Amino acid sequence: MARDRTLPSSSGGTPDESGVPLAQRIGRGFVQVRGARTHNLKDVSVDVPRDALVVFTGVSGSGKSSLAFGTLYAEAQRRYLESVSPYARRLIDQAGVPEVDSIEGLPPAVALQQQRGTPSARSSVGSVTTISSLLRMLYSRAGTYPPRQPMLYAEDFSPNTPQGACPRCHGLGRVYEVTEKLMVPDDSLSIRDRAIASWPPAWHGQNLRDILVTLGYDVDTPWRDLPKKDRDWILFTDETPTVPVYAGFTPKETKAALRSKMEPSYMGTFTGARNYVLNTFATTQSALMKKRVSRYMEASLCPVCEGKRLKREALSVTFMGLDIGELSRLPLSQVAQLLRPAAEGTMSGGGDKAVLARAAAKQAVKERVAQGGSAHAAAPDVRRTPNLSEEKVIAAQRIAKDTLARVATLERLGLGYLSLERSTPTLSPGELQRLRLATQLGSHLFGVVYVLDEPSAGLHPADGEALLDALDRLKASGNTLFVVEHDLAVMKRADWLVDVGPDAGEQGGEVLYSGPPEGLRAVAASRTREHLFGEVAPPDRAPRDAKGHLRLEDVTRNNLRDLDVAFPLGCFTVVTGVSGSGKSSLVSQALIDLVCAHLGSEAPQEHDDEPPALDSADTTAPTSGRIAEGASRIRRLVNVNQKPIGRTPRSNLATYTGLFDAVRKLYAATPLAKRRRYDAGRFSFNMPKGRCPTCEGEGFVSVEMLFMPSVYAPCPECHGARYNAQTLEVEWNGKSIAQVLGMTVDEAAAFFDSEATIARPLRVLQDIGLGYLRLGQPATELSGGEAQRIKLATELQRAQRGDALYVLDEPTTGLHPRDADRLLVQLNGLVDAGNTVIVVEHEMRVAAQADWVIDVGPGAGEEGGRIVAQGRPQEVARAKGSRTAPYLAQCLTQSRA
Repeated sequence: MARDRTLPSSSGGTPDESGVPLAQRIGRGFVQVRGARTHNLKDVSVDVPRDALVVFTGVSGSGKSSLAFGTLYAEAQRRYLESVSPYARRLIDQAGVPEVDSIEGLPPAVALQQQRGTPSARSSVGSVTTISSLLRMLYSRAGTYPPRQPMLYAEDFSPNTPQGACPRCHGLGRVYEVTEKLMVPDDSLSIRDRAIASWPPAWHGQNLRDILVTLGYDVDTPWRDLPKKDRDWILFTDETPTVPVYAGFTPKETKAALRSKMEPSYMGTFTGARNYVLNTFATTQSALMKKRVSRYMEASLCPVCEGKRLKREALSVTFMGLDIGELSRLPLSQVAQLLRPAAEGTMSGGGDKAVLARAAAKQAVKERVAQGGSAHAAAPDVRRTPNLSEEKVIAAQRIAKDTLARVATLERLGLGYLSLERSTPTLSPGELQRLRLATQLGSHLFGVVYVLDEPSAGLHPADGEALLDALDRLKASGNTLFVVEHDLAVMKRADWLVDVGPDAGEQGGEVLYSGPPEGLRAVAASRTREHLFGEVAPPDRAPRDAKGHLRLEDVTRNNLRDLDVAFPLGCFTVVTGVSGSGKSSLVSQALIDLVCAHLGSEAPQEHDDEPPALDSADTTAPTSGRIAEGASRIRRLVNVNQKPIGRTPRSNLATYTGLFDAVRKLYAATPLAKRRRYDAGRFSFNMPKGRCPTCEGEGFVSVEMLFMPSVYAPCPECHGARYNAQTLEVEWNGKSIAQVLGMTVDEAAAFFDSEATIARPLRVLQDIGLGYLRLGQPATELSGGEAQRIKLATELQRAQRGDALYVLDEPTTGLHPRDADRLLVQLNGLVDAGNTVIVVEHEMRVAAQADWVIDVGPGAGEEGGRIVAQGRPQEVARAKGSRTAPYLAQCLTQSRA
């Protein structure tokens, strides 16, 4: 383990922008970690320099995040929160207390982590960057108001406040209708035959049908033949009558029972079908139930605000001829162009103020004419309103200048193509992290440790250079950067590397090296070394020839406009392009939509139990276009995305892949289980009969500590085992079911080696680089990349028929180069079996090994959306006008070397 606090004498270090050599800079101090044991760290002691770019490397699951985030950042936050009032501490999501003996020399820290799970749909680019707050003030203080309308406050321009939100859609921009066509998809069925598909299944649905019999409605006539007033009442009534129910009676028997006043089975209360859908979606705690009823809800643009989410009074105020809703829909680069005249007025004095005032006056006249007035009559109104006051001109200049400074930072980070209204659930984790990084760049903090989680994730190499420049600016401002990274370019730019490993899980957790990058060359145990210094050559494989083409024509989606493209069948295709160029719109949206339409199915959900975000403000238009050729060659579509495999800790690797079903059957077949008549359900921690009654199968209990971080302690009854004592008495080969869940994939593969149905999925998980994960590891602890590989492993278990289309969006995100190579072996195996694999990727090492490359661009947003180049990797590397070409050429050159 690394303990040396001095630099090797050979490392004078590269001077930074200030011209100060590294050795001199980091002589200012080290952060000294002693005895770190968080997660898999093995009593680690290491010193890392301050005022430097320190990159933590290692294979996936090696422990580098446990050191950077679980130890260093968690301790920095804990110390800072000790100075905060107890009441304020209760409002902060705390990282917890790390297992470490001591940490010395640690400054305050700010964490910029990859977003796990789904952020709020009401959160947007504008809110994350706080630019929306500036624009609301701009419209409030410097907007052009209609005649006789009083001034509005900034809160009146926010869709997330009661005073600003559109009263019709409550600030969502969309309204949701539950129509007869959605609820009754087959009107040839009778109510008894479940014509009302939106009603609940099983007993609850039967109960509603029995209530209708009591009320005298015909449940045996086809729906379309019922009187319209009856259909409307059953579907849309707000009445909730309570009536006697005679379970199992025919309509004739029910009438007789009512006449004779027979004692009913029970009293039942009716609920209209639409109200059932809306109430269930709003109140259910079941994600599956919420997802089920969402099928019967249809979204459309709000007719009052036209999707702008604001009340009419706010939308009547304009600046430079646009209301705030229209401005928020523009790409950030266009917002900057619009605001630049106002900002330049501040810098150059009164002449520009007069120009701005005259422009505002002309715009006010234009608006009056558009509203039905005359240009001559408008002038007195303009003078009477404060639209042209000196105060408003100055306010516009000041706010516009601040806004331009923030937008400029975002543009330098390659995010100028985003619009302010773009909701955060539609952003990639990399985009969201760069937005937060831009906010930090504008904060001008000094002496802070920034801890970043793979900031290059989702970045094209061209955008990666802008990111590195941004990190250099933070460092030059007197800050320290601790970066967890897999990207080789970031490693090469680092002042200091901390390599953790050598492998994942129990085989990791040690610091193999801590020092300047060049020193890692001598560390034979490092898995990073061979990739960083180009010692690993890609496999020598002849490119495959296409077995036909899947040809799309006139594709329109987001920034794609009438695009024609052909994907080779039976090949491994990589789609490249800068961030925001349109590659995900083409592959992950348009391609999937069109193939699903051909197959006659909905977009694949990948077993995801997450309900749709019906509160999202995203109103992206659907895909248009067609498949002109090759559709008949595709019989199955597999979309392997990075969504979580579950939303609660009860979902885990073993349950998602299905291997736990076979494990439970194995335990149910043991002699002791048979004597006790335990079935497979007994060994599920989700079933009351087998789980621990105290923690209800969670394995832990939460102890609320008010202003201190909540403490999660092992359950006092089952001690984390999840099961009750009787269930744990059943063992297979000396291990209880709880001990199996505690095994890693590697350990379980050896334990179940003789059980083919269990061993096969475990071997696939090993092959794809997930041997370090525990079988019972909660889904909430998995990264997006790990979730995607688990989904792929689940697919790889299937027998390959050679007729499937596999689509993956940035599958190497979060992967060490060594793990990425293992993933490529599996993807190539799918192609060799006769399938087609199409991957959206930024990693040039992956593109260099593809059979075919399609480069989308040339720029982002409106400057992208076209096919810049396509062909073999060597052909695309020579393409002029492609921003991918030089990086691909460099990668190919290094591979040959």
